[in-house]
Amino acid sequence: MPHSKLWLVVADEARAALYTADSPAGPLTEQRDFIDAENRLLEQDLVTDAPGRAFDSGGEGRHALEPSTDPGEVEAQRFAKWLAETLDQARKENRFEMLGLVAPPAFLGLLRKSLPDETARSVVLEVDKDLTRYDAEGVRGHLPQRLFEMPLR
Repeated sequence: MPHSKLWLVVADEARAALYTADSPAGPLTEQRDFIDAENRLLEQDLVTDAPGRAFDSGGEGRHALEPSTDPGEVEAQRFAKWLAETLDQARKENRFEMLGLVAPPAFLGLLRKSLPDETARSVVLEVDKDLTRYDAEGVRGHLPQRLFEMPLR
C-alpha cells in the first residue's frame, strides 16, 4: 500500500476498514477490510466448555457458574490490540503521516489504550460513532469538512 498523508480506521469490535486521504477536504479511498471472525461468533460459541457447576450455600441445589469475563469483551480487547499493533507497524514503515480513528465509544477507548505512545501521537482525528456499515462516501459525510491541517513549511 502506498504512503498516504492520512490513514483513517473505521472500526467496531468485529471489523475495521482502512481508508486513506491525501488532501484535507478530499474524498476517502478504501484500502482494506479487516474482519475478526472470532468476534462474529455467538457468545456460546466463544465459550468452548460448559460452565462449571456450584452448590448454593443455602443448599437449594446446583447452578451454572457465570464466566468471570464476557467472552465478547475479551475478543474485542484482542482485536483492538491486534489492530493497534498493525497500525504501529505501518507507522514504523512510514506508510502514513497522520491517523484518524472512528469507532463506537467503548471500542474507541480500547483502541486508544492499545496504541503505543508513538502511534497515538499521530492521531489527528477521533470520532466516537459506529460507521462500519457505511461506504467511503457515507463515512466521509459524517466527518469534518477538513480531516487534517497541512503542516506549515
